Amino acid sequence: MRLVRVFDPTSQLPVTGRLEGNTIVLPSGRLPVEKVHLLPPCTPTKIVCVGRNYAAHAKELGNDVPERPLLFFKPPSAVIGPNDEIVLPRSSLIHHEAELALVIGVRCRNVLAQEAMSVVLGYTCMNDVSDREAQKWDKNWVRAKGFDTSAPLGPMIVTTDEIEGPFHVMSRVNGEVRQDGSTGDFIFSIPALIEEISAYMTLEPGDVIATGTPAGVGPLISGDIVEVEIEGIGVLRNSVR
Repeated sequence: MRLVRVFDPTSQLPVTGRLEGNTIVLPSGRLPVEKVHLLPPCTPTKIVCVGRNYAAHAKELGNDVPERPLLFFKPPSAVIGPNDEIVLPRSSLIHHEAELALVIGVRCRNVLAQEAMSVVLGYTCMNDVSDREAQKWDKNWVRAKGFDTSAPLGPMIVTTDEIEGPFHVMSRVNGEVRQDGSTGDFIFSIPALIEEISAYMTLEPGDVIATGTPAGVGPLISGDIVEVEIEGIGVLRNSVR
């Protein structure tokens, strides 16, 4: 299935619908997708991000490849949806980072790698917008990674029964390709990440695991249009100001 979140015109509440072609199927009826503003496809209690999961990206920033997954958080308040604005913080250098994101489907803890995919609802696109200036002095990356609008998600969740990797991950800024990679180059696999993360914390339905970004990250400035595209999932498009 392909799942999207929209405001139900009947209840005026956010609801999840099923995308069928150009139509969104809701409990209250059907909507043409071009007539609605898509919301973020899930409402995570936390976004667990993985740093340096591609060797080429670690190298481009002058970092060593970690021996274990490098983890950090983004808060739920950082989430925006498709076509929402990324609002730049007061910084001289903000980067885009295109990432495959996993959406958790069930409450879980201590999940073994061989069982990991059973807890995943599906996949979506994420842009791990990052303040490189703050990252130099912000040792735990709270301000560098957690500012408002730094976690665009969408446009939909594609469930695991419909698609499987490896995934082609791209980013474009104003139509120019910046990143072009494959999750086949992960240092730590999806099952390994789920096992590691769930060993330390309970994952709730709707939680997001951002799996890392390929090489090619670059700056964003006001007026840019940034796109994250993952083959089979869709294009996450956001403006910048």
